[in-house]
Amino acid sequence: MNTDPSSLKSRSLSGQFLIAMPGMGDPRFDKSLIFLCDHNDEGAMGLIVNKPIIETDFAEICDLLDIDCPQERDVPVLYGGPVDTQKGLVLHSPEFHTTKSNELSTTAYSLTGTRDVIEAMAQGVGPKSAFLAMGYAGWGAGQLEQELKQNTWLVGTCDHDLIFGDDHDVKWELALIASWRRGAC
Repeated sequence: MNTDPSSLKSRSLSGQFLIAMPGMGDPRFDKSLIFLCDHNDEGAMGLIVNKPIIETDFAEICDLLDIDCPQERDVPVLYGGPVDTQKGLVLHSPEFHTTKSNELSTTAYSLTGTRDVIEAMAQGVGPKSAFLAMGYAGWGAGQLEQELKQNTWLVGTCDHDLIFGDDHDVKWELALIASWRRGAC
């Protein structure tokens, strides 16, 4: 994979991972693994996939939204990034679809930011693979490209198990190792 930052201006990184470089210096993104949902000339948007919010679980989110959750559901609640942290976004497998789901054009996933997906998950009829992200990571036009030039991030190939796996403590390291093995840096 060509990750030369000068070639990124015309090439979308949607559907790829951003892997924080060791010692990057920004505590909001330290050891973060980010799935890039969208990347174009206007900027980029992604979700951190390896930082669970320990203090909050899915049942608490349902209670806050006054959604009936008849039994405990194993839906990870993650810190998606520092932008709009009160907003919940669900990254999920595409077999679940509502009129408000956005199929991510260059990926095999969908992103839904509406209550209906949370209601479906609470009832046990939601997507096969999903997590709820509170907030997201966002970059303005050219900002991500500049950070890539500064070697703040590695670009890595997306992996379903790293996105939806529940061993969050090893995701960043596994993605970093895989990226180095592929020569993506």
